[in-house]
Amino acid sequence: MQTNKDLWTGRVSNDQLYLHEKIVCLDLTTDPLPINDKKSFALLGYACDEGVKRNQGRIGAKDGPDTIRKMLASLSNHFSDDIDILDIGNITCHSGNLEETHLETSNCIATILNSETFPIVIGGGHDLAYAHYNGIKKHVPEKKIGIINLDAHFDLRAVKEYRNSGTPFYQIAKENDTFQYLCLGIQKASNNRELFETADQLDVSYLFNTAFTMYNRDKVLKTVDSFIATVDLVYLTIDIDGFSSVYAPGVSAPSPLGFSIDIALETIQRICNSKKLISVDLVELNPTYDLDHCTARLASRLIYSIIQELQSL
Repeated sequence: MQTNKDLWTGRVSNDQLYLHEKIVCLDLTTDPLPINDKKSFALLGYACDEGVKRNQGRIGAKDGPDTIRKMLASLSNHFSDDIDILDIGNITCHSGNLEETHLETSNCIATILNSETFPIVIGGGHDLAYAHYNGIKKHVPEKKIGIINLDAHFDLRAVKEYRNSGTPFYQIAKENDTFQYLCLGIQKASNNRELFETADQLDVSYLFNTAFTMYNRDKVLKTVDSFIATVDLVYLTIDIDGFSSVYAPGVSAPSPLGFSIDIALETIQRICNSKKLISVDLVELNPTYDLDHCTARLASRLIYSIIQELQSL
């Protein structure tokens, strides 16, 4: 499970000027998460694309976590000495057993949260969301958890033969008494009529990609604020394939008409500053189809921005 420490390399300084010099690598199977007065963030890799394969998508997202680590490593370190950034390694899928991998992932996320550490989970396929939500629920079973998904897809497909990267939010909806779900960036061309009908039946809130823009910033932030006001805690999931393929060609399902970086950053900042954000993941980076690592660089900068926003709260 432990990360290959050679991924965290770059220029060397005597004063932790670069992020790779600040990162502490742990193996949760042998190393407990530190307990101290520092605010802590834990990077957990979900090196699994079995769900994408089951959903008839392009495999390769299992290599996403390590690729993002490489892009993070060389970034300048402007973070406070009062925070810890930990890398606790990768969860992998053995012999195609996605169900077992989900259970392991949920338990790991609950362990991170129980240690008062903020999880940033890096995928991997979007089936991760099912495991991620259940990990949060294990930690706070009595709280109303709202899901905000930046994505081109609802991922509300019914489970027929087996769960996959298109079913996570349907599974969550069917297994819980309450289901609070906001999707930002939905595309008509990427979701069939049945998925829209399911979204309506489950009372899902969403904005189309044509509305999730900087031009419409005020409405976007008002929608986000209104949703956050109805829940106790927020789980944020960012599907990189929701971004325009101008910025993110290296994904399982590219979106030429996806959303832009500026509105995504504005939205993420708003969610972070709500003080209700409990956990985050980024999914569907597929290095096989990336160009000069530009998608992996985008993912790394999103992670950097999230830590930057949260470190002073």
